[in-house]
Amino acid sequence: MTSDDTIKHDGARGRDYALGRRRRLALLACAVVAGLGLTPARAEYPDKIVKIVVPFAAGGGTDIIARTTAQEIQTELGKSVIIENKPGAGTIIGTQTVATSEPDGYSLLMATFAHAVNPSLYNKLPFDPHKDFAAVSLIARSFNIVVVNPASKINSIADLINEAKANPGKLNFGTFGTGTSAHLAGELFNAMAKVKMTAVPYKGAAPAISDLLGGQIDVMFTTVASAASLVAAGQLRALAVTSAERSAAFPQLPTVAEAGVPGYAAESWYGLYAPARTPAPVIARLNQAIAKAVQSGAFKKLEANEGLIMVGSAPEELDRYVAQEEERWRKLIKDANIEVQ
Repeated sequence: MTSDDTIKHDGARGRDYALGRRRRLALLACAVVAGLGLTPARAEYPDKIVKIVVPFAAGGGTDIIARTTAQEIQTELGKSVIIENKPGAGTIIGTQTVATSEPDGYSLLMATFAHAVNPSLYNKLPFDPHKDFAAVSLIARSFNIVVVNPASKINSIADLINEAKANPGKLNFGTFGTGTSAHLAGELFNAMAKVKMTAVPYKGAAPAISDLLGGQIDVMFTTVASAASLVAAGQLRALAVTSAERSAAFPQLPTVAEAGVPGYAAESWYGLYAPARTPAPVIARLNQAIAKAVQSGAFKKLEANEGLIMVGSAPEELDRYVAQEEERWRKLIKDANIEVQ
């Protein structure tokens, strides 16, 4: 063999060795990914449409927050984010849909107040709210707002209390279902003002507000997001906010506590969850997108106009907050003997 042949042979053997080494490294990388329970597709999340399930009817406060979230995070994620409304059974139908979805980050839940109180309302749920979900982020906190039809003779919280005391059980307040913020805010009012109003459940804020506008119910302790535009247009009369302090968004409105029920305070919230066992890198990707979204102009507008307190928390903060809310409302549910019909 000539020296030229030797050089060619050694060069070919070197190329074969390098190629083999690259193949071995690729196989090793695949093994590591498999060991973490991931796939290359998941590592590249997202590579298809992401869905956020809203367990309420379209048009309500939660729906507004969810659609704003979807609009903002799809820019960061680089893929379309759509909303699927699945109302019913006090949010259980929509919540179960996500609990039983693939833990891949493509089916998410826009959870609210009900997520923290349902364990106290039901002896058995078709999912475990603590074990079947992975927290992504507490998006925002909010208070509720007490509203009546403009034709109503009720012009203040004092009027509401007097009317309720004069007609026990005859005043109706609309809710989004048993255990939702609109329901328990009203039940807290009953307990603290020592009155008796009757809760009327709906499948979401929109149908409840429709009946309030039509005069079929008397009052609502609704979310600000669902009522702010109607209040601004004069289609609803706002009496007070349920927060502990006045809101910069509604500086003219007293708190319920100021207006006649000392110590009263109730708030709602919006948090994003994925199914349990969703890979940590996917959770981190979504959390990063939420953190940027809450700084957007669209959310700033909601914050200014509707009294939202934007958060964009770490996943563990959502877990802590919901645990506190669950404990807070458990006693009221028991004392008021609130049961799911």
